[in-house]
Amino acid sequence: MNKLTHIDDDGAVQMVDVTSKDVTFREAVAAGQILTSKETIDLVSRGELPKGNVLETARLAGIMAAKKTSDLIPLCHPLGITGVDISFEVLDDHISVEVCVRVPGRTGVEMEALTATSVSLLTIYDMCKAVDKGMVIGEIRLLKKRGGSGGEYIRNQG
Repeated sequence: MNKLTHIDDDGAVQMVDVTSKDVTFREAVAAGQILTSKETIDLVSRGELPKGNVLETARLAGIMAAKKTSDLIPLCHPLGITGVDISFEVLDDHISVEVCVRVPGRTGVEMEALTATSVSLLTIYDMCKAVDKGMVIGEIRLLKKRGGSGGEYIRNQG
């Protein structure tokens, strides 16, 4: 088994030192969904919820979350993120979100993509909860990542 990278020789928690790593292009894509009622989907689609444009607010919240991930996740490195793309798919019983985060850096952006996905979904919940408290957030997962010594990862869809 490999040595744990966030534990020092004395067993204390540590931030991994990436100083000597090369700066390379890093990208991660994460996704998730929120299950909701057809009535709520209709309100979102027509822009008739009292709090405003649900998907654009969720997009903005996700971008902000990606940029603040190191403030939320212990030992996560602060990164100068250079790109965040967030897309939504609205279906009859759920809304899916997919987030792509990019950076030239010494460490990956998987946590930033996952955090942005989570916060986008939480924002949808917050904006729709007045009409649907039964929503369920789930299936938040890393779809793919590239860059760094770990190389490329693509989730097996099978």
